[in-house]
Amino acid sequence: MNRFLQLHLLTFYPPANLNRDDSGRPKSAVVGGAPRLRVSSQALKRAWRTSTVFTTALAGHMGTRTQRLGEQIVTHLVARGVAADAAMKIAREIIPVFGKAKPEKDSARTEQLAFISPEERAAAIELADRLAGGEKITVEANTVLRHTDTAADIAMFGRMLADNANFNREAAVQVAHAITTHRVTVEDDYYTAVDDLKTPAEDAGAGFVGEAAFGSGVFYLYLCIDRALLRRNLGGDADLAAIATAALVEAAATVSPRGKQNSFAAFGRAHYLLAEAGAAQPRTLAGAFARPVEGDGLMQPSITALSEFRTRLDRAYGLHDNQIAELDVLKGTGTLADIIGFVRGLGAVDA
Repeated sequence: MNRFLQLHLLTFYPPANLNRDDSGRPKSAVVGGAPRLRVSSQALKRAWRTSTVFTTALAGHMGTRTQRLGEQIVTHLVARGVAADAAMKIAREIIPVFGKAKPEKDSARTEQLAFISPEERAAAIELADRLAGGEKITVEANTVLRHTDTAADIAMFGRMLADNANFNREAAVQVAHAITTHRVTVEDDYYTAVDDLKTPAEDAGAGFVGEAAFGSGVFYLYLCIDRALLRRNLGGDADLAAIATAALVEAAATVSPRGKQNSFAAFGRAHYLLAEAGAAQPRTLAGAFARPVEGDGLMQPSITALSEFRTRLDRAYGLHDNQIAELDVLKGTGTLADIIGFVRGLGAVDA
């Protein structure tokens, strides 16, 4: 049974600052004793979830991460003619199932962000209507929250509800932080902005002077999809699970993090993508880059290091049963359509 689908991607990014730390510099990590650029899994998942790839393929099957569902309830009730203060009271009765309500009596927001499925939003609105109609209802978590639903992004990336842990969702997709396969030095760009209305008679200086950090490199990204858990999170819907998996593959290969893109336009696509399907315990191939890659171009040496490490690792552990599909831009072999076709061809897996 092909329970696990693992993806290994190598993507080149030109000078960029795709994911910043608290000081505004590119995130980094020391791996194998060498400094590397890093893009966090959170930044990657956010870029994928909000991409056109996801919103088109999964229209109607996307959750919403927000503190503001209560405000939507208030707006809905007021539009139906309920007094604003009564609408606020009803909203504050309902929103604690998603998280602790803010202490201000005139706020309908939760303290924490909550990942809410379309079904749960609809249930909350329906409950608000019933309360506004005068029904005596005790608001409980199981009145609104769901253990399974059709929110593909929640099924893939999971959620945590601190006050209602029974309705947490275990993520079916694990995403590693992307790291460069080689040593990287972060550089600084000294830039100026000129005041268009400054006259020649004034000083020749710029209106603004600043610095921006950036780096460039070949990034290795690993992610693993538990196909059985994904289907289970989606209530057994095999077709939706297949659509969600295909969308994730396409997004991982084509969607870039958004950090400082207006300044760098670093929209990269995977140069190499290896998809593996099988039942064996998943394993990252990041060990291929514990020793920084060197050589001309860095991409081909990275592909070679990845392939050789995979062969050696699988030989050592006797892992020979995985089905694979490859895309290699440098060789001109494989296409994204081939990879997606491979993924769809795996068929349904028992939930």
